[in-house]
Formats: sequence, C-alpha cells, structure tokens
Amino acid sequence: MKKKIVSMICALSLIASMLTGCGGTSSGTADKSGKTLTVFNYSEYLDPEMLEQFTKETGIEIKYEEATTPEELYTKYKSGGIDYDLICTSDYMVKRLIDEGETQKIDFNSMNNVSNIGKEYWDISKAIDPENTYSLPYFWGTIGILYDKTKVNGPIDSWDVLFNGEYAGQFIMQDSMRDTFMITLKYLGYSLNTTDENEIREAADLLMKQKPDVEAYLVDEARDEVVAGNAAMAVVYSGEAFLGNLYNPDLEYVIPKEGSNVWIDSWVMTKNCSNTEAAQKFLDYLCRPDVAMANFEYIYYSTPNEAVVKDMDPEIKANPAVVPTPESISGCEVCTQNDPVTTELYNTLWKELKAE
Repeated sequence: MKKKIVSMICALSLIASMLTGCGGTSSGTADKSGKTLTVFNYSEYLDPEMLEQFTKETGIEIKYEEATTPEELYTKYKSGGIDYDLICTSDYMVKRLIDEGETQKIDFNSMNNVSNIGKEYWDISKAIDPENTYSLPYFWGTIGILYDKTKVNGPIDSWDVLFNGEYAGQFIMQDSMRDTFMITLKYLGYSLNTTDENEIREAADLLMKQKPDVEAYLVDEARDEVVAGNAAMAVVYSGEAFLGNLYNPDLEYVIPKEGSNVWIDSWVMTKNCSNTEAAQKFLDYLCRPDVAMANFEYIYYSTPNEAVVKDMDPEIKANPAVVPTPESISGCEVCTQNDPVTTELYNTLWKELKAE
C-alpha cells in the first residue's frame, strides 16, 4: 500500500501540470457484435490498466469516453453522436436518465460480485433509483473545503469562510452548477433539493455577491491549486482532498457544520445497449475485490465495496475524507434531479453567474 501511495504522489506532480479534463478516446458508433463495449465515465475515474485487463480476460474491447461534469456528460450522450452502452454519472443525473427512459434494468442476479456492495449504499441509491434496478453504486463521498492550515486563521468549520470576505481572492469554487448552489443553499439553511424559487434566487443573489471574491471556478484542478499554494482553500470532492493531503500534509478537509452533499456515482446501462451480457460482465468485473481495490487506489474516493474497505490500510481507513464518520455526514443530503421548471431556473441563473 505504501508503495502505491508513493506512486500516487509522484503521479500528482504530473497531474498538476497536465490535468485539463481530457476528452474521450473513441468516436463513432459502438460495435454491436458483442465484442465491444462503449463506456462513458468521468475523467481519471477508473484505472486504465483495469480496462486492459478486462479485455485480456474476456476478449471484449472497451471504447472509452470521458467527460468532466455531469452536464457535459449528459449533453454528449443526448447528442446521439456515439452509442454508449454504459455510463457512470452522478446521483441526480442518474435519476434524470432513469426518469427520461434512457436506461434499462440491470440483471443483478446474474452477477457474482455485486454482493460486495454494502447495503447502506443501496439504501442511499434509493433516493435516485427507488427499486435499485437501474443503477450500480461505484464511488461515493462528500463535498467540503480543502484548506491550507498555514494560510488560514485557525480551523475551518463553516461555509461562512466562502462568503464573509475574509479570504477574498484566495478560494476556489466548484465549476459545477448543482454543487455550487448546494453550498449556498446549505449555508442559508435550505435543502439542497429545494424547488422553492425564492430560496433558489436568494442563493443565486448570494453567489453573485460572492463572485468578485472567487479566485476561480474549477473542478479537479481545484485540488492542485491548493496543493501548489496558489489558493488558501477550495471546494473539492472528498477523494480529491485525500490525494491533496498526500502531497501536502498542511492541508485539511472539513465537511462544514451546516451540512453538505453525500454524493454517489453509479453505473447505468443505456436503453440502446444491445450487448447486455457483456455490459453486465463488465459491471460485475468492477465489483470484483481486486479490481475494485485497484480503482480505489487509483483515485482514493470512498468505495461502497465492503471487501475493499475490509482490506484497506488502517491509516487510510481512519481518514475522514475516505471513510466519513456518521456524525460528519448527519446533516448531509443526497442530490436528486429537479423538475423541468426548477432545472430551467437553475440553468438560467448559472448562465448569469458565469457570464463575463
């Protein structure tokens, strides 16, 4: 484990200079012969060696595409330019795809390794997939603040540091509509799933007032900016916080006391997937302990795979960014898909916020 951590630290220096949210690696229409699967996932969210290993074991070629945000992923999928078989995306986008009829049921009974996914994660998934029939939990975690202890005035425990002006020009927000609104809504004492227009507009007004103080809106690069000392703090996903701390021990991660988002990223099989046997074989492969451990050690996000947690290095298991305590997530919520009117309101307000 220690050797792998050292390798990850070395990789971080390369990521810091090269990370640009890489695009996909394939194009065109998926081969429906049963020997090819077209898989769509987030950037750097699966160990590439595991793709090669799957092909060696099964003879099934993986055409692999990547996106940076749920919205980008959804737009590319809906454009119809590529026939995707499997998609990994975030909770609220999973629900959107299910509700729009873009997915098909997964035959979990045909999978040997799916039992490694803990019951509590199936329960979390019910917020987006009530019968647990369309989605397979992949990684989960929280959103919080990664901060440099040497650049702030004492421990941080509240979203207030992003709004009170004390660290103007020294913090990074997420370049993600739902995540950024989530922060503001929770800070204001509202549910992150509110559909109340007045509450959402109040959050938008606060984000507009905050905008001059924001150093940048970034996604994965936010971690690297704090690691490099270019920002005092950033809103990050919990897995990014763990990796950042490996590279810079002065960094701390906190889930603010007002609460946050417990997110879960899951796999779905698209309605157009005709290679269902191959697709389910790939999903079951991802649940296999050795494969799930390899993917965990590639990104260090919290895993729902209990076999991996059982064999995890005790020091890593004790890190709250990897295995959050029940107390730290007691005020957190799962993000679900909004109705069309609320979604359009969010889209309009987000465009206004991001406009030059």
